[in-house]
Amino acid sequence: MSQDLTLDGLAVPLRVLRLLAVDFGHLPAPDVDVSPLYPDRLQLRFHDDLAHFETWRDALGITPDTVTYHEQSGATSVLKASVDYAGAVLELTGYGDLPALAPVGTAA
Repeated sequence: MSQDLTLDGLAVPLRVLRLLAVDFGHLPAPDVDVSPLYPDRLQLRFHDDLAHFETWRDALGITPDTVTYHEQSGATSVLKASVDYAGAVLELTGYGDLPALAPVGTAA
């Protein structure tokens, strides 16, 4: 149970975060999430810029065909991908604005 987990129980994703900071410190900074609910997972999230998601995806060698896409609330594009990295599940999520649609009946 997560109530009994100590900080040592999060050593794997924290070690991966340390490796990423050393190997990819020049890449855009993500929001980072480590949780005792999923002690083998590290989440990196990128808001408002899908290019940052793509930069990390490419750096980690995640192939484009494994990325999933969906839309959230009709206004946000969401890209997701994951990879096993140094013993942890590394999840990338990117959020970006959907392009505004022209009103029906207007010329493009």
